[in-house]
Amino acid sequence: MTGLRWGILATGGIATAFAADLRTAGLDIAAVGSRSRDSADQFAARFDIPRAHGSYLALAEDPDVDIIYVATPHPMHHEDARLALQNGKHVLVEKAFTLNRAQAEDLQRLAAEQGLLVMEAMWTRYLPHMVRLREIIAEATLGEIRSVSADHTQSLPTDPEHRINALSLGGGALLDLGIYPISFVWDVLGAPTDITARARLSETGADAEVATIMTHAGGAISTTLSSSRTAGPNAAVVLGTEARIEIDRVWYTPTSFRVIAADGTLIETYESQVDGRGMQYQALAAEGAVAHGDPAGSLLALPVAESVAIMGTLDEIRRQIGLVYPSES
Repeated sequence: MTGLRWGILATGGIATAFAADLRTAGLDIAAVGSRSRDSADQFAARFDIPRAHGSYLALAEDPDVDIIYVATPHPMHHEDARLALQNGKHVLVEKAFTLNRAQAEDLQRLAAEQGLLVMEAMWTRYLPHMVRLREIIAEATLGEIRSVSADHTQSLPTDPEHRINALSLGGGALLDLGIYPISFVWDVLGAPTDITARARLSETGADAEVATIMTHAGGAISTTLSSSRTAGPNAAVVLGTEARIEIDRVWYTPTSFRVIAADGTLIETYESQVDGRGMQYQALAAEGAVAHGDPAGSLLALPVAESVAIMGTLDEIRRQIGLVYPSES
């Protein structure tokens, strides 16, 4: 622990889950900020947080806060993270990092100018089973990796007013769900060299289903499927010439996996033992980056430069499926 004092910006469901996991890990939550003072007070009382602020600006200006977790909807990430950086705070921004690559580049530039950490809260990258998966790949147990497939499919509300269906809030399968498998294939295979995307748009214009086929270095292929209207297996597979990794549902949360040789022999079984939801690992990684004097996060499982590049991949997917958010038009 580095003794960083956390501020939580917004008080919705994801902020609640994050605060609970920070408490699980014994980390210091110094303050919370909301647009509503009542909401901030209630959140502070629930998690025994010493200070509650009735505005995001007041939180950003709090001298007893070192790092801020931004938990607002997608279209607000850029503005809210900018506010924190301009007030000298390190920032952990809920995924997807921003609405587009241009916004992501702006945050990367501003953080570099300020000598501050800005980091995407892609918590899956920091879970113990993903750490072990990367070790297995680095050990060449799988041989040459030829393909990765993953889905993130849920049956979510179809109400046009619900956030998941509201284009004005960045709603749709891509930013809420697709970011997980797309970030995963980036993690395993690196940047795509070719992208093909198809989608079905809902009655609000938001993407209800998105599928991708991408080619990566050496000709490796990835496939992803994301849906907000159908509940699927939520599993993932990494296929190599010598072995494969089968990650059980729900693959992007603490779970189990098996390493199976090409002849069917079981090489390894991994089972997660995690307290809470597992969001504390990204917070610990952020604190570690600050402690090591690495504001660019080059030692992180997901450096900001990669988050920026992934937003570029999402931009290309949206271009192909004809998805534009109102704030961009």
